[in-house]
Amino acid sequence: MTHDNLTTVPNAVTAIPAADSAAALAHFQASLRFETDCTDVHAALASGAPGFVLLDVRSPALFAQGHVPGALNLPHGKIVTSKLAAYAPDTLFVTYCAGPHCNGAARGALRLAQLGRPVKLMAGGVTGWLDEGFPLSREDADPPSDPRSDA
Repeated sequence: MTHDNLTTVPNAVTAIPAADSAAALAHFQASLRFETDCTDVHAALASGAPGFVLLDVRSPALFAQGHVPGALNLPHGKIVTSKLAAYAPDTLFVTYCAGPHCNGAARGALRLAQLGRPVKLMAGGVTGWLDEGFPLSREDADPPSDPRSDA
């Protein structure tokens, strides 16, 4: 089979050569250690034993407008040790925000990593969740809190 349309004409895609297969393999294998997608999160949540805590790192107002069912709201700027105290040190957290146009999930993931917590980012955020046809919830969910407080 020939592909006549594959002749090399310089353009923005081909100007920088692709990585060799070994480098591409290492890159894409590593990337899956840092992120997951909406479909995999949905399936894991539906299983009843997802193995992670899903954090919506947007503001409480945006969370109230609609969030992934089962997610806890903990804005990325408020991720501190005391908010995570109820969780074992090896608890995996998955962060998400509004979508690809938002870096809140990365900021939340960075903060969790700085605190020594295992973390992945849910690529696509709310936008990706909706694009996959999954519904949002408007039910309240309490954020993680310090179990030592009386509040």
